[in-house]
Amino acid sequence: MHMSDGLINAPTSLLFVVVAVAGLSIAAWRARSELDERTAPMAGLVAAFIFAVQMVNFPILPGVSGHLLGGALAAVLVGPYTGMLCISIVLIVQALLFADGGLTALGANITNMAIIGVVVGCGVAVTLRPLVVRQERLRFRVLGGMSFAAALCGTVAAAMGFVLEYAIGGHATSGESTSLGAVAAYMLGAHVLIGIGEGLITAVTVTAVAKARPDLVYLLRTAPRRVEVRA
Repeated sequence: MHMSDGLINAPTSLLFVVVAVAGLSIAAWRARSELDERTAPMAGLVAAFIFAVQMVNFPILPGVSGHLLGGALAAVLVGPYTGMLCISIVLIVQALLFADGGLTALGANITNMAIIGVVVGCGVAVTLRPLVVRQERLRFRVLGGMSFAAALCGTVAAAMGFVLEYAIGGHATSGESTSLGAVAAYMLGAHVLIGIGEGLITAVTVTAVAKARPDLVYLLRTAPRRVEVRA
């Protein structure tokens, strides 16, 4: 998922730098409503956890490895806007200090993983959240299933973001052309598998935090309470 330099041309790279800056500007403005003295340390822990886990790769196919993207995990635990900032900080540090992802592709990487992945993952989680609220006895199992679905969808959506960028201005670094259909099929197939691994890690992590400190899980903390109507 970490795009290297040369996969997309300069105008496309610049376009998605603008998209990333605009998205993060909105996130920085709105994140103030998600953070307070109690939840701000949680955001730092989430960013550190995602950074550490992203350094661990697991094999998917021969020559293909995956790692946690963390978009859905961050959205569920600390909120979508704070989550965007956490993932972006991780990506910037990785690009500058570890050469993980090209500098010219940083805007595209942030757009894919910190914006698209977080927004889609959060959207799926919010859509499924009423099931968690209603199922009190199976709450943690349903929460785990919701987190799995959110992470899977967010990962695939982030991969499709790369396909869009490649369609706009992509080219192979070796000079040989690669069809858009082949790129899309490869990215979809590989990232469905990566998304399954991401979903499992996200489900286990969110469930563990929710059991220990449910008040620190953004999605639970902001869930509308059930209102019982008695005759």
